[in-house]
Amino acid sequence: MMFCNEYFDQDFVTAKPSGYPQNSLNVNKYLKRLLKLARIERHLTPHSLWHTHIEAGVGIKEIQQRLGHTNVDTTMNIYAHMTMKKKPHNSSVN
Repeated sequence: MMFCNEYFDQDFVTAKPSGYPQNSLNVNKYLKRLLKLARIERHLTPHSLWHTHIEAGVGIKEIQQRLGHTNVDTTMNIYAHMTMKKKPHNSSVN
């Protein structure tokens, strides 16, 4: 692996040794390899990992801050479908 003399910190979650963004295909490949090594038999993508915030019960305000959304409405619009899944549906018919 070749290392760069300078690292350009651009606040990416996954980055090359230079600091520039990692190719999404490589990220998926690395995640698949890690899941196999950990013997986790579940299909996960980098995007699906964000959904674990809701599943773990993390508050919407904290999720907003972690994702860098300036407005909590943005976060709510993205995660509304996840919070709806957690509420039981009323299946009774009157």
